Amino acid sequence: MKKTPKFYYLSNFLQVANNKAAAIGLAIIFTIIAMNTSLAQSKRHQAIGNLTTFKQTETGLLLETEQGQMQITVYAADIIRIRAVQTKFDTDFSYAVSNPPQKTKFEVTDETEKLTLRTDFIRLEVSKKPVRLKFMDKDGEVLNEDESYGTGWIGEQVTTYKKLQRYERFIGLGAKIGNLDKRGESYVNWNTDAFMYNSQTDPLYSSFPFFIGVLQKNEYGIFFDNTHKTTFNFGASNNSFASFSAESGEMNYYFIHNQSVRKIIESYTNLTGRMTLPPLWSLGFQQCRYSYFPDKEVLSIAKNFRERKIPIDVLYLDIHYMDNYKVFTWHPTGFAKPQEMLTELKNMGINVVVIIDPGIKEEKGYKAYEDGLKEDVFLKYPDGKPYTGAVWAGWSHFPDFTKPKTRTWWGKQFSGYVHDGITGFWNDMNEPSTWGQRMPDLVEFDYEGQPTSHRQGRNVFGMQMARSTYEGTRKLMNGKRPFILTRAGYSGVQRYSAMWTGDDTATDENMLLNVRMVNGLGLSGMQFVSYDIGGFINEPTKALFARWLTVGTFSPFMRVHTMYDNKSQEPWSFGESITNISRKFIQLRYNLLPYIYSNFYAATQTGLPIQRSMAIDYAHDITIYETRFQNQYFFGDHLLIAPCESTQKFAKVYLPDTKDAWYHFYNDKRYAKGEVIVDADLAQLPIFVKAGAILPTQSDIQSTKEVGDKTLYLHVYAAENSQDSTEFVYYEDDGNTYGHEKGEFYKRKITYRHKEKEIVFGKVEGTFVSKFEKVEVVLHGFYNLNSAFCIQNGKDFDANLRKFNKTTLQMVESYVQTANFELTNTPVVLYVREK
Repeated sequence: MKKTPKFYYLSNFLQVANNKAAAIGLAIIFTIIAMNTSLAQSKRHQAIGNLTTFKQTETGLLLETEQGQMQITVYAADIIRIRAVQTKFDTDFSYAVSNPPQKTKFEVTDETEKLTLRTDFIRLEVSKKPVRLKFMDKDGEVLNEDESYGTGWIGEQVTTYKKLQRYERFIGLGAKIGNLDKRGESYVNWNTDAFMYNSQTDPLYSSFPFFIGVLQKNEYGIFFDNTHKTTFNFGASNNSFASFSAESGEMNYYFIHNQSVRKIIESYTNLTGRMTLPPLWSLGFQQCRYSYFPDKEVLSIAKNFRERKIPIDVLYLDIHYMDNYKVFTWHPTGFAKPQEMLTELKNMGINVVVIIDPGIKEEKGYKAYEDGLKEDVFLKYPDGKPYTGAVWAGWSHFPDFTKPKTRTWWGKQFSGYVHDGITGFWNDMNEPSTWGQRMPDLVEFDYEGQPTSHRQGRNVFGMQMARSTYEGTRKLMNGKRPFILTRAGYSGVQRYSAMWTGDDTATDENMLLNVRMVNGLGLSGMQFVSYDIGGFINEPTKALFARWLTVGTFSPFMRVHTMYDNKSQEPWSFGESITNISRKFIQLRYNLLPYIYSNFYAATQTGLPIQRSMAIDYAHDITIYETRFQNQYFFGDHLLIAPCESTQKFAKVYLPDTKDAWYHFYNDKRYAKGEVIVDADLAQLPIFVKAGAILPTQSDIQSTKEVGDKTLYLHVYAAENSQDSTEFVYYEDDGNTYGHEKGEFYKRKITYRHKEKEIVFGKVEGTFVSKFEKVEVVLHGFYNLNSAFCIQNGKDFDANLRKFNKTTLQMVESYVQTANFELTNTPVVLYVREK
């Protein structure tokens, strides 16, 4: 009979294992068996399992499960944080989250099958066997709940699965391709130099792992704060769940629920931070080319703008201004006297923005390289050797911006630029991008003293570069505001920088895709954003350039940019008719700056974007998600912009439901809600104004340094069917320094009481003296007017009601009437009387 090998039986093995060598052999065998078993398990999904124990803490709950731990933190009444791990929690650290938890009241109930945690906004049920989460509003309506797989792991990869609800939509996730509603799609966050991207390209340059779920009557937000490569699946290739996963690290997400999409964005930006006020000049027209060279061409471009009476505030210098592409240098012959050039441009009212890439050329004698080696600020391999990758300057080292010492060092490098007179800094190639597009994963990042690899550090590289640039230049600029622009970023980068959508292509499809990408960034907390007008790659037709420029007039910042081997793409490069359209809309941008700047101030207070997807205010209107209307957006509260292709002569526009009507921007014709067809000539981008709107404007100027005629023109659009009031907070400061942080601003609430036909100017807040000396109220849609008079300081006086044939908007063709009075700091009420 065949004998069974003795080592199959532990008892038999122990009988013969009477020496040390046998005991060691036994340990090795069982270690191998255990490792193989663990390896086999790691290849399959391992859910977090059943609850074993829990305890209530000061901020929430701590759960022990069969396969891991979960921490539930009440971050605020409308925010609950979820962390889950298999072994132990990492050090609690985030580059994105800028505010700590608020002390918030909550209650916990322990029942047989579940735990229930309640705040004033959210009810969270935690089932015990297995652990699954169900988020509800305070009335018990389900907002979001785990699918049967819950949270679990496949090896290092961690994923949370959520039930797909009927009619659920998904919006946000930053600058992503696809439709406004991203249901049925999947996206990856892995910052990538996506040159010549199109409607099928993913991933792109930045990572904003925040989305908003829109239900039939409710909404919620989820921010997944994990900087590894993450994937969001909104029901792609399956019909049962949505999910979000990371290649490694913790399951760490914040669940947000409040009364509206607006409130959710406010809560999210309160968590991750909000933009600071940019310099006013950065809101003017910006012209860029890869590259203007040498300095004589830069000055020639500037003079052309001034001679043609096309307003401009900003010119860019791309990589050719440097000495052999080495950052923090000037080309020795092409820009031999940079201070003289910058002074001449400044005298013309033009600021300069220079490009700064992260690669530091590996070259003996190059100051930044030698100093960087000495200060030990570069990314490294595990053996301590600096990582080297090829970029424009050749083989280069890259600063480790996740190291505090590096950020300080980087900031100091800008002293020469600031001394020369540079006030704007453009961070490019910071995904980071290298030739070959594949930084090795073993490259090490400091990560605030918690060393990690490229796998975790990549997605925050660009954000931390922008931070380093902002913090460094702010210190150097003696109280003046720098303008920082970045291509790559991560949630929270809005605290430091503006962003653009990268290397787009000159097609109608790409123009409209860029509009949706900017809308998506706005939904994700990034307010100061735009795109390359005209398309960076290839050459636009005359019609496309004109259409793109008119659309770009209504973007948070307005920049034309093109490749080095393309034809010129200045506003006068496409013939007289296109020049006239360009001049008209660029001038309109400057007329609207009081409205735009006031909206920027509002963004710093609420986190709401300047360019707003219609989903912010009309999330439950199914029509806005239709592909023919999904590109529409609001510019501030009161202007509705309807981008359309350059070949369209007419456009169908959807006007969502309001309590009143809409005005056509060009002729004041009133429209009710619903679908309308309007002219879409190149000179008439479809624009509508909401009834009740208050639009402050100014006279024609050629740069933000000009004052104009010192009259603030306040356009008010009659609301006839509403009992409500419209409020607008007008804001002004010096536009250049941080004096506003010390109270040096001019802020005034303006209220239009619809029924009473009263326009109320509240008392002025702040110590800043307005640059405007009088107000001219321009009345749109008020019919059969008899008189208008003001009460100021308790006294009546004539408001000088008259016909107004030419408005500062330059677009309005209808007859409107104005009331003109001196601007004072005291409350004023303007009464409009009908016959």
